[in-house]
Amino acid sequence: MTTSQTSATLGTAATSSSAAARPLRLFLGLDAAVTAGNGLIYLIAAGRGDLLDMDAGLLRGIGVFLTVYGVLVGVLAAQQVPSAAATKIVIEANLLWAVASIATALFGWFDPNTIGTVWIPMQALVVGAFAVLQINGLRKLTN
Repeated sequence: MTTSQTSATLGTAATSSSAAARPLRLFLGLDAAVTAGNGLIYLIAAGRGDLLDMDAGLLRGIGVFLTVYGVLVGVLAAQQVPSAAATKIVIEANLLWAVASIATALFGWFDPNTIGTVWIPMQALVVGAFAVLQINGLRKLTN
């Protein structure tokens, strides 16, 4: 094989990998935007104690965490081909968040008001859906 054939083969493989990564990048990007937005909502809710009727310090902590996490997921989504290992961490974190949120709703932890009681499982379903979409996107990339 000549150098030009090797370069063409590598270029085709990179293009193919990049195309296969598009759905995963989309799902990671949407996750990043929704998560960072959710973090900002928690930060706003912390300033308005009556919005979710939860401890302001807890809401600020969740808000900061989600905002930073969303930015980090956005950095991952911006990669031409996201790292499989980093993507698996995001998927696992999303699944853990969804399960913890459902447990919070079921067991009445933090005693939120009606808005919080509806908000917590709704965002758990969204986060769980992102995890499923990301699992499928990662499978397409690695197969």
